[in-house]
Parts: sequence; C-alpha cells; structure tokens
Amino acid sequence: MQKVNIDEKYMKEAIRQAKKAYAIGEVPIGCVIVYEDKIIGRGYNRRTTDKNTLAHAELIAIRKASKKMGDWRLEGCTMYVTLEPCQMCSGAIVQSRMSRVVVGCMNPKAGCAGSILNLLQMEEFNHQAELETGVLGDACSQMMKTFFKELRESKKNGGG
Repeated sequence: MQKVNIDEKYMKEAIRQAKKAYAIGEVPIGCVIVYEDKIIGRGYNRRTTDKNTLAHAELIAIRKASKKMGDWRLEGCTMYVTLEPCQMCSGAIVQSRMSRVVVGCMNPKAGCAGSILNLLQMEEFNHQAELETGVLGDACSQMMKTFFKELRESKKNGGG
C-alpha cells in the first residue's frame, strides 16, 4: 500500500513536468527520476522547442540525474514518466541501468515498455528494469487527449 502512495506522489511530480511541456505547446510528457526518496532529475518534452529529436522528457531527466549522481549508472533509481517510453528512451533506460520504471499511461502506437515491445525487460539484454504501469493513468491519459483535441481544433480553425 505504501509503495502506491509513493508512486502516486512522484507521478504527480512527473505530471507537473508534463504541464510545463503543455504550456509551451509541446506534447505533454513529463518525467522525474528518484534516488533514495529525492528527485535527482526532471524533464519534459522539448522536441519541437529545441528542434531536437533527442529532447524527450526521459533523456533530459536521465542527463540531469547522471550529472547529479556523477555517474552514467542509475542503479537504485526509479523513473516516473507520464507516457510509456519510446524505443529510444527505453534503450536509454536499459543503458543507464535504471532499477525501476513507473509509467502513467501506455502508448499503443509507439510504446516500448509493453505496448509494441518491452525493451525494459528483455532477458537477452544485460539489464532489465522492474516495471509498473497505470499509476495515475487516467490523469496522464486525459492530459494527452485534451492536448491533441485542442491541437486538432486549432488546426481546423486555421491555427498551428
């Protein structure tokens, strides 16, 4: 029971990051990385803003967490991310030796933590991450739906 409350606490922080992306017109994806009950990395989607394919929330958070830890290995860390990671981010999570990943909502079109593939738990790799899905999933999913609905309406009305 306690773990769920901790997971919800940190997923709310990831949602806070996603709202920063939303505010600048980016797809609202947010991420935090926690080590010993402290947030050591935060990130939100900045792909369009930075004009950079690599500017995903997870990669930004991994970069910050690695700097804070003084190591590329993030063993003992938990990542909280509002949307299931893509193949690039899932690969980076495995490479970083992240211990655990908590996902808000799944991404059936591009997700690689269980939807299309599960790169986080392939026995063939030298590292697997514990995976928890659906934490505050409705809130994460609703934010995405609202964002894309507003985007479609804006395009229909001549914007964007």
